[in-house]
Amino acid sequence: MKTTMKRTLQGAVMGLGLLGAMACAHAASITISCGSVGQDYEFCKKHTDEWAKKTGHTVKLFTSPSSTTDILGLFRQMFAAQSADLDVVMVDVVWPGVIKDHLVDLKKYSKGAEALHFPAIVGNNTIDGKLLAMPWFTDAGLLFYRKDLVEKYGMKAPKTWDELATVAKKIQDGERAAGAADFQGFVFQAKAYEGLTCDAVEWLAAFDGGSIVDAKGDITINNPNAVKALKTAASWVGTIAPTGVLNYGEEDARGVFQNGKAAFMRNWPYAWSLGNGADSPIKGKIGVSALPSAMAGGKGGAALGGWQLAVSKYSKNVDAAADLVMFLTSSNMQKERAIKGSYNPTVRSLYLDKEVLAANPFYGDLHSVFTNASPRPATVTGLKYPEVSQAFWNATHEVLSGKATAEDSLKRLDGRLKQIKRTGW
Repeated sequence: MKTTMKRTLQGAVMGLGLLGAMACAHAASITISCGSVGQDYEFCKKHTDEWAKKTGHTVKLFTSPSSTTDILGLFRQMFAAQSADLDVVMVDVVWPGVIKDHLVDLKKYSKGAEALHFPAIVGNNTIDGKLLAMPWFTDAGLLFYRKDLVEKYGMKAPKTWDELATVAKKIQDGERAAGAADFQGFVFQAKAYEGLTCDAVEWLAAFDGGSIVDAKGDITINNPNAVKALKTAASWVGTIAPTGVLNYGEEDARGVFQNGKAAFMRNWPYAWSLGNGADSPIKGKIGVSALPSAMAGGKGGAALGGWQLAVSKYSKNVDAAADLVMFLTSSNMQKERAIKGSYNPTVRSLYLDKEVLAANPFYGDLHSVFTNASPRPATVTGLKYPEVSQAFWNATHEVLSGKATAEDSLKRLDGRLKQIKRTGW
């Protein structure tokens, strides 16, 4: 009897050991690229830890460069080597057509969840019938301003770019006269990188200057309205904006604005929660509006931004990686990120959520800005988009820095884009 019980117990223990070994064998280690600094990192760590605890898998965070241009370059190198080092990748809204051959079709994992998201973004992420990425958060360029200073100087939030130049100059001069020698009127992204393409696409849209390359694939950048848009932007540098803006990315602009050193800033929605953080010198003093138009009553321009999550074809744990993507892009995760980090959700119903709107009042007022933002010409130019964008931001930077006139720069850009296009996109 004792021998039988002993053998039974031994068998049970061996069975449990075998189950444990099987569980370990099925536990995957997933590496994800989803933000390397600040609140991007904090949210990524918190939510991937939650998923790991729920599933028994482990997650490592991949440290990526800060520049979107550098991130894409690194991803393309890894994909070319068919590296399995990265399972889940954070994908800019303009990348699906560039890296489509290296991403897993998520349709069998999504089980129709994509229907909850903005259709335009799902369409952007779907190529040849394959859902190559799940929407994570969307973006549109916005104008942030010091509402206390606008009121102090008896002004109103500007509706046109000319008004912005006037109001920014008045506040700048007043604050400098009061002792703030380094106070600036306006800060934005003017470094030669993808962020400048976003800013300049907004200027083109406001001045009816086209979209660089139109939906039919025709190159349209060399036109009088585009010339006027770039001339207007160039007039800000050294007057209401510091010459150092020529080296500013998003975080550089935010640093100046959030430290109380600028009246206006062009940036993405994420700057709202940080600007209103407990340690922010301008907490409670920030206004948000749509970016200005070229003329009274005209339409402004807001570049469509945003990020998606995708699974690399070269992952050794595709099922687990896809499960992580679906968890992170779910409505619950997007709601928490919206409330605590002002990341614009891609789940449509969250724009009617009272808690989300309480944390981000401008979501309701500027809903049309987010749903009608101007895309960059990534879909039509496909694999050649990085070259198109680089040519555009370099041409724009030449104008902003005074190295070329808008007329000459756009004429040369037209020729460069024709070289890139050659026989077609």
